[in-house]
Amino acid sequence: MTDEKISTVGKILILQAFVIIAISSGFAVFSGLQSAKSPFLGALVAFIPNLYFALRILRASGQGAKKIVNSFYAGESGKLILTAVLFFLIFQIPNINILTLLSGYIAVLSVFWFALIMR
Repeated sequence: MTDEKISTVGKILILQAFVIIAISSGFAVFSGLQSAKSPFLGALVAFIPNLYFALRILRASGQGAKKIVNSFYAGESGKLILTAVLFFLIFQIPNINILTLLSGYIAVLSVFWFALIMR
């Protein structure tokens, strides 16, 4: 059962990477490379914390229940902190379009939710 969950997490991360490429490419083709920067960064703000969480849980697999639960809490806390720090850092960059930044962020997050619904 653990292998199935890991492969599901892996599939979600791969799909999120494809969404990053698709949304960034779409903005680059239709609006130029400069316009693709904001959605790309927004997508990374969603992807990097998810990758951190997945690696955290992967390290805890096969261990006791208490360690797994602690990994979930630490992973989720780390995701929140990483997300806040990444948004803070990105808002320091000049000429960021907040609307397209959020579109990239939401697009990558939606992969996770659609995967749960489709499952």
